[in-house]
Amino acid sequence: MKFKIPGMPKACFVILAVLCLGGNVAKSQSVLQAAFFQNQYITNPAMAGLTQGLNLNLGLQQQFNSVPGSPKMQNFTADYNSGGNVGTGLNVNNDQAGLISRTRIMATYAYHLRLGKNDKLNFGLSLGLNNVFIDYNRIIGDPGDGSVDKFNRRSVYVDGDLGVAYTSSQFTIQGAVPNLRSIFLKNDQELDALRNTFFTAVSYKLLLNNNNNFTLEPKVAYRGIKGFDNILDTGANLNMAEYNFSISGMYHSNKSGTIGVGINLKPVDVLLAYTNNTSSLNSYANNTFEIGLKLNLLNKE
Repeated sequence: MKFKIPGMPKACFVILAVLCLGGNVAKSQSVLQAAFFQNQYITNPAMAGLTQGLNLNLGLQQQFNSVPGSPKMQNFTADYNSGGNVGTGLNVNNDQAGLISRTRIMATYAYHLRLGKNDKLNFGLSLGLNNVFIDYNRIIGDPGDGSVDKFNRRSVYVDGDLGVAYTSSQFTIQGAVPNLRSIFLKNDQELDALRNTFFTAVSYKLLLNNNNNFTLEPKVAYRGIKGFDNILDTGANLNMAEYNFSISGMYHSNKSGTIGVGINLKPVDVLLAYTNNTSSLNSYANNTFEIGLKLNLLNKE
């Protein structure tokens, strides 16, 4: 389905952008459930190459009853560590809400300083390109109207993320600052104002039996979005490695909750998650469904 914009003048285009903004608000307050336990590299570059081997991750989140223009998040990451202190990665995001699409491609360098057998101090830096544009294919309008062209002629810009983390076999504390460009340069692109400003998290893995194949990992995360209240995420992940199964749940302070189920089909991990959104943003982003796939290769440990 396409959006009809017959002979759209500049004023109408501005109004349309504001309407699309509602979908972007909903999208900006969402986060892939995989980022909490399955693939922490999504939100923190310090987690790239944390363990030996090659990790390939693919994630998709969209409304359970998807309608044209509803928010959709897609993510692909690849990170690698040969067994030393250096990790590298690639983080690709494509988000859509209304007519607005955002594509972000970041390359990551991470250094993992060993403090003990299982203790590491991790640093990560991502640099890459960010592009925000209107999808012509979803518009039926006057091809001579220059408003959309003007919007899309804005330059693709360089951006970056910075992250740090302390990790052990059980304890993790981390923090990340995304969208570094916004710190040094004032961004006059209004739709880019809906950006994440920071991400922090702490978790502790409880060993529930002597074989360490039953674990419970409570986690608390706190993240910021420019122009909106910060969001507190609390929950836990119960991992039953003996049965290749896990279940997780998170409550988000923007009045939404997520439950996820993980299945380990070695070397592939599958995550299925469902988010129930009860806030006022429900009209823009109804309950969402997410699928995450993780493939681990070249692991000699």
